[in-house]
Amino acid sequence: MKLLTHLARFFVGTLFIISGLIKLNDPVGFSFKLEEYFSEGVLNFPSLLPYALFIAVVVVIFEVVLGIMLLIGFKTKFTVWSLFLMIVFFTFLTFYSAYFNKVTDCGCFGDAIKLTPWESFTKDVILFILILFLLLNQKYIQPLFGKLGQNGILFASYTACLFLAYYVLMHLPIIDFRAYAVGTNIQKGMEIPADAVMSEYEMIFIYKVNGVDTEFSQADVMANKVPETAEFVDRKDKLIKQGYVPPIHDFTIELDGNDYTEAMLNEPKLVLLISYNLDKAESKGLALLEDFHQQALKKGYKVIGMTASDEETIQAVKDQHKITFDYYFCDATTLKTIERANPSIVILNQGTIVDKKHFNDIDEVSLK
Repeated sequence: MKLLTHLARFFVGTLFIISGLIKLNDPVGFSFKLEEYFSEGVLNFPSLLPYALFIAVVVVIFEVVLGIMLLIGFKTKFTVWSLFLMIVFFTFLTFYSAYFNKVTDCGCFGDAIKLTPWESFTKDVILFILILFLLLNQKYIQPLFGKLGQNGILFASYTACLFLAYYVLMHLPIIDFRAYAVGTNIQKGMEIPADAVMSEYEMIFIYKVNGVDTEFSQADVMANKVPETAEFVDRKDKLIKQGYVPPIHDFTIELDGNDYTEAMLNEPKLVLLISYNLDKAESKGLALLEDFHQQALKKGYKVIGMTASDEETIQAVKDQHKITFDYYFCDATTLKTIERANPSIVILNQGTIVDKKHFNDIDEVSLK
């Protein structure tokens, strides 16, 4: 039993540290995932949306430190009970997401390891069992170091986590696991192989029956199972089997209803100044863009902005910061995936990403 406890302790502690560090590398990305959970269509906690980034940083640091505390045997009762309560909450969250198909990726391992909702739930069930086992056998979890050594390790861990969080928030993730990492060719990322498995859908028909919207399958309709008095409301496609999804999808560059994606991706020297939401963009960063725009023009670059904001917001920002480049439209989720800073700078060479920078590092952008 003692050996099994040590094995479970090592596995759980290591997994929490790895999972936490991956998310700590990209807390902004994790905060976007929390915003999905807090949204009206999922858990419906809109009051928490403004604090998503703060909660994300606190949770991931606590996750890393709890893993370290378990490994070194620091305050065993507090550590194991904290892990147990955390995994109970995560298990509920992943089950809710999987069963109701609300959030398609839990974000447990950020963009490094993508898990389906049911895979995430299965992972949490296994962890729940292991942590429950540790809870019942915590007497075998003994400290590996003296009090001074443990306190030193915990202090160093907290300090390192806080420094890492500050660094990636002021710059960019140290390791970019996303589909838009430097070196990626966007056109190739959007390609679908000829032998790719296609998604399967089922047509669902919605009829109003006795005042209630009721769903009927295509087979039901063909078999005349829809009551004659029913009134047709709508038709939707229900995903039955997910097929191949290219790493890059929903990437578009549009202006005034026209699609400029292909033309822009063929540009040899293109600068994208990205702000998924201009209302939330840092004023300090926006103030730097026009000077950078002029520098890039002198080097022969085409410079465009990319945002999901409306025309009124765009014009207000352009007037305030004396911006002369045009903002093109792209889906907000796609822009959030491309970059974490708001605003941020991306340099393309015929569709290949050659540089990405936080607005704090705009002076380090290489304009060749």
